[in-house]
Amino acid sequence: MVQDEALENITSFLPKITIFESLPEEILHEIEQLIARSNTYKLSKNAILHTPDDDRNGLFFIVTGNLRFYKTNLAGKQHTVCILSEGSVFGEVDTFSLGQRGAYVEAMEDSFVVSIPTEQFEPLLNKYAELSLRFLSEMSKRLRQQDELVEKLVLKDLRGKILYFLNRLSQKFGVEENGYQKIDIPLTHQELADMVGATREAVSVIVKELSNEGILVTSRRTIMIHIEKAMKEMA
Repeated sequence: MVQDEALENITSFLPKITIFESLPEEILHEIEQLIARSNTYKLSKNAILHTPDDDRNGLFFIVTGNLRFYKTNLAGKQHTVCILSEGSVFGEVDTFSLGQRGAYVEAMEDSFVVSIPTEQFEPLLNKYAELSLRFLSEMSKRLRQQDELVEKLVLKDLRGKILYFLNRLSQKFGVEENGYQKIDIPLTHQELADMVGATREAVSVIVKELSNEGILVTSRRTIMIHIEKAMKEMA
């Protein structure tokens, strides 16, 4: 089973998480000991891992797959906050937050996630200053990204918002192909609309314009972006 194999290979998986890179073996070993079979989640595509009413605290590690974080307004309209991929960390502990509060967390594809409860992880933060500094740095980086995101959403027109989000996705999921960055996750016009807070129809019009100008290449659930042309457009 994928779940069993993932748990058996957690020793090789943990060092691949950016926040754990180059940590001493002693710290990694203690983290491994905290990951129990009871705190694992095998998610099918579109399964919900977390809702705004969920009060589970702790850290979550994405072993395989991609997760979408989104919020809804009173009318039920969704707004995608972020997408996290394999190797990412999120969650809440007493001393910091790495996202999820007030959001839905949905699997974009079959995914496997493991977690460590707050009461088990906090002692490690107190014990190892290096580990605490890693998480403080990660939290600061995400706050800067959120500040930039708010600025773009407020100041950019729809065309600028779409290019900004596609550029961000290409940095995380991009695969170079014929001078373009192919965003290597399924992405529909509706999902893109949820990210920029617009209607699918309005997004489709802009995407068609950008495609005609050679900035984008689109196919069913796939978008490729020409980074050089996009950056000139956003300058």
